[in-house]
Amino acid sequence: MSTITAPSENTTGEQAPARSGAPSLWRSLALRAGAVVALVAIWQAVAMARVWPPVFVPEPAAVWEQFLRTTGEGVSGYTLQEHLLVSLRRILLGCLYGVTGGVVLGLLIGMVPTLRALLGPLVTFVRTLPPLAYLSLLVIWFGIDEEPKIWLLLLAALPPVAVATADAVRGVHEDYLNAARSLGARGHELPLRVVLPSALPEIVTGVRVAVGVAYTTVVAAETVNGVPGIGGMVRDAQRYNQTDVVVLGILVIGLSGLLIDFLLQTLDRRLVPWRGRT
Repeated sequence: MSTITAPSENTTGEQAPARSGAPSLWRSLALRAGAVVALVAIWQAVAMARVWPPVFVPEPAAVWEQFLRTTGEGVSGYTLQEHLLVSLRRILLGCLYGVTGGVVLGLLIGMVPTLRALLGPLVTFVRTLPPLAYLSLLVIWFGIDEEPKIWLLLLAALPPVAVATADAVRGVHEDYLNAARSLGARGHELPLRVVLPSALPEIVTGVRVAVGVAYTTVVAAETVNGVPGIGGMVRDAQRYNQTDVVVLGILVIGLSGLLIDFLLQTLDRRLVPWRGRT
């Protein structure tokens, strides 16, 4: 009788995910590292084969040398770190204004049918425009300093958040609102206490999309008086056929974008822990 092992079966059942989780994590990291190594190897092979001249396809070693030089001596009058920090500051300000405005606008569009009819087409119109389409207009309005860059990133980030918020608000079940009213919630309390929390998963997804759009727009934003800035650094390098610096700038933008998206995913898990569980 003493060999009945119901408790031990529960114990092993609880420990199994822990034992399988670590190998899965290491396997994922190994696959990602292997993919990076394979890409660098292909890049090196193409560069060594001289299919295209080095001015078109520089070797990875040349890009690494530029990385060491730009982080120490600098390029276009600033170090790589200074270029990156300025670009990140512009993205932060533009996304902060754009996300805030997008959430407010999305709530209004989603909850007020009249505003939905008036503002919905305008948001869609701005969302479909490429950033370079109105960059020149922003330069005419605000000059060539920081204002047009921030406005461009704001306009790039606002529409995705507004659309995601409006759709999420319209998808909030009426039972949630009725339950809140039955518990004593007043009409002006519903947007912040019921509608916004219910729509939060879709809003966070919209924020991730908006930050990605803004990050891809930063190079366009910095084509006008963008030094210091990663986009300005790439523009100056392109003028002098410094392909290794251009590739370095692209890699820095991509890697920092991956880091920002990872931080947003972490924030998503903290703000919306119930996603996929209910």
